[in-house]
Amino acid sequence: MLPYARQVAQLLQDARRVAVDDGIPAGPLTVGSLESTAAVRLSPVLSTYVAQYPDVDVTLRTGTTAELVEAVLDHRLEGAFVCGPVEHPELTAETMFHEQLAVVAPPGPASLDKSLTGRDLKIIVLRAGCSYRERFEDVLARRGIVGYRGLEFGTLEAIISCVSAGLGFALLPCAFVSLLREGRVSLIELPGGEGSVETVFLRRRDGFVSSALRAFIEVARPAPAHIHAAV
Repeated sequence: MLPYARQVAQLLQDARRVAVDDGIPAGPLTVGSLESTAAVRLSPVLSTYVAQYPDVDVTLRTGTTAELVEAVLDHRLEGAFVCGPVEHPELTAETMFHEQLAVVAPPGPASLDKSLTGRDLKIIVLRAGCSYRERFEDVLARRGIVGYRGLEFGTLEAIISCVSAGLGFALLPCAFVSLLREGRVSLIELPGGEGSVETVFLRRRDGFVSSALRAFIEVARPAPAHIHAAV
C-alpha cells in the first residue's frame, strides 16, 4: 500500500498548490542543474527571472545527471538541467543549450592520440552518475583504450586544478573550462560531432506545472537564433 499512499500524498500536495496558484509567479521554486551549466549558462537566466518575478523564492541545487534525474522523479525538484538525451516514461525533456565537450589536458601543446594512448593514462572524473564521466569512458572505449586509472574528485574546480598539475585528463564543456582555466590547462577538440551534447530541462510528465515553473522555463528557453549561435 505504501506506493499508493505516497501517490495520494503527492496528489494532495499538488491539489493544494493548484488551489493557491492564481497565475502570478510566487512562492518557492526548487530546480536542479549540472555544476557546469549553473556556472556558465544560468547566471543571466536567474538574474532576469528574479528581476521579473521578485515574489518567487528560487532554490538551485547542483548534482550529477543521475542524481538530478532521481530527484525530479522523487518530486524533490520541480525540474533540472541535465546532459541529454534522457529517455524515461515519467519524464519530459526540452533542449535548452548546446555544449561542445573537449579533452582537458595539462598546459602546453597536446594531441588527442598522443594524450590518450600513454601507458599510464589517468582520467579525472566526478563521482558515478556524472554524464561527462560516462561520455569520456565512451570516447576511450571507441578507441579501444583500456587499463586506464580513474581519479575521482568532488568538484569541477578540483578536477581542473588536478589536470593543471599534470595528474591526468578530463572531459568537460569548453565554455566551462574557458571560464576557469586562465592558461592553467589546454583543450583538445574531439573530431566530428563526438563532443557535441545537449543540455535539457526535464520535469515529470504528471507533475504540476506552477506559474513560477512555467515562467522560469520561458525565461530559460533560448530563442532559435541563440540556440544556433551556441552550436
